Amino acid sequence: MTQPFRFAVQSFNADSASEWRDRARKVEDLGYSTLHVADHILGPGPALERSFHPVQNLAAVPAMCFAAAATTELKIGARVFCVDYRLPVILIKEALTIDLLSEGRLEFGVGAGWLADEYKAIGLQQDSPGRRIKRLENAVAAFRQFAGSGVVDVANDDVSWSEFEGVPKAASVPGRKAGDLPPLMIGGGAPKILGLAGREADIVSLNFNNRSGMIGPDGVSLSTAEETARKIGWVKDGAGERFKDIEIEIGAYFTVVTPDAAPVLAQFAQGFGLSSEQMAEHPHALIGSVDEIVDTLEARREAFGISYVTVGDTSMEAFAPVVERLSGK
Repeated sequence: MTQPFRFAVQSFNADSASEWRDRARKVEDLGYSTLHVADHILGPGPALERSFHPVQNLAAVPAMCFAAAATTELKIGARVFCVDYRLPVILIKEALTIDLLSEGRLEFGVGAGWLADEYKAIGLQQDSPGRRIKRLENAVAAFRQFAGSGVVDVANDDVSWSEFEGVPKAASVPGRKAGDLPPLMIGGGAPKILGLAGREADIVSLNFNNRSGMIGPDGVSLSTAEETARKIGWVKDGAGERFKDIEIEIGAYFTVVTPDAAPVLAQFAQGFGLSSEQMAEHPHALIGSVDEIVDTLEARREAFGISYVTVGDTSMEAFAPVVERLSGK
């Protein structure tokens, strides 16, 4: 089944309540489906500089709540919550509260964590990728029990809950059964995490393979068109028959709407050690005119099943004509 196109904006920062409120409303007015935050902690300093990650000055949960209160139809999400950064029982209670109070507008994104210098800077042990992914899997199983009916009874290596019922429940909205979680997004870029996403997620967020623990050429080179085809294969292996119902999302981190793509492609390609042709085909890049980007997105949906695309807030207005052309199609 071909999924209709949806588009989101990811935003990290605002210096005032009015700026964040106005941005959320602008995202909604421009026709985007969702406003995503991320889930990072570090301010400026050596740790962040080594990671090459942008500053995020807003904490995810209150920023999501504020954006939901400022809008009427916009979906709100974190792309994605790191399950290591808070107790799972607190995370699921906060998530379901956001969903209830926003009347069903939460997209519940979770991941296994990856930013090595962030772990170190806040004094949190970063376990092996396999251990972190297993912790995420155990948390998702617990989240489902919390959202369901009756007293929870969870006992695994990471979660031990008993003798209470999870409250609140998710909002009652069309198409959602009682006891369901809000739409679950799992993000990542390696075989184990994408296999888990295939088994469990409603939305699979394709990301770089962040094995290096930082943003850089390694992750970008492991996300070319060829590598993305392999990632889709890992999702399919986990999903089996349910793959047809999964929505595939990707962050278009390199989005430039321009009538002359060639010099922009060359600049990005040089920075990441790729050819201009590889950069033009890179699934995390959308560089060209509105017509060219529309054609590219349609081709990538055909090739990979990618129908849900997230752009940064600095690109959202220039990219809006693409949203207008393709949303819901």
